[in-house]
Amino acid sequence: MDDVSCHIADMTTRLPALFLGHGSPMTTITDGPERRNWIALGEALPRPKAILVISAHWETSGKVHVTAGDAPRTIHDFSGFPDELYAVQYPAPGSTWLIDRVTALLGDGRVVPDESWGFDHGAWGVVLPMFPDAAIPMVEMSLDRALSPEQLLELGRDLAPLRDEGVLLVGSGNIVHNLRLWRQFAGTRPDWAVDFQARINAAVEAGDVGALTRFAREDQAASAAINSAEHYLPLLPIVGARLEGDKVGVFNDTIDGALSMTSFLIGDTALLESAV
Repeated sequence: MDDVSCHIADMTTRLPALFLGHGSPMTTITDGPERRNWIALGEALPRPKAILVISAHWETSGKVHVTAGDAPRTIHDFSGFPDELYAVQYPAPGSTWLIDRVTALLGDGRVVPDESWGFDHGAWGVVLPMFPDAAIPMVEMSLDRALSPEQLLELGRDLAPLRDEGVLLVGSGNIVHNLRLWRQFAGTRPDWAVDFQARINAAVEAGDVGALTRFAREDQAASAAINSAEHYLPLLPIVGARLEGDKVGVFNDTIDGALSMTSFLIGDTALLESAV
């Protein structure tokens, strides 16, 4: 395990909070503008002491689970892809310090260290292009589906102090994610997806949390885009981790049918401007 705590006093740079649209697992190993932007962003960021990733691909109910153990396994939680993708490993070390710090910030009884899980593609898929050496300690956090949208925002507020302690906060999902509709709309930019994406971009930039958490029953664009919600909800803790003075940068703002890659950097947007 790492000893991040001994470095905290030396950490003076506030790290941003990132929401990354992860899209297809193939994005991780295929040259394209989104992957190139992840690589450039990793080169522009101050090197974190640790990384905390909230992934759409690990859902729990009633407790927040975090990956425990010295070397969480790499999970290939998908099927039907080339062998090259299944060969990818991301052997980043775990972090006892970060688990203890998250537990202290969230309160006793809310966090469950879990050695049964590992780094799924929502985590390694976006972190690998940014930090390919897999040397930075990393902890994946589950998406607690028992929490309301407002409580997920509050979760981010509770985790925000980590940004001043050398920890990079990452939410991994998609603003528009509806695999049932993807084949129907693949290769197009349907009006409902463009409308919803534009609304969410504007709400994140303005800090309008009501527009991010409350949708009318008759809002068909939101219903189609959010769908089963697990890919949308990791956005909310990242928005909740916004601190005074933070700006919002939007990048990878693309839509392919019923899937968007839109991503946000909350913090020092000069880092983004120098990278993408």
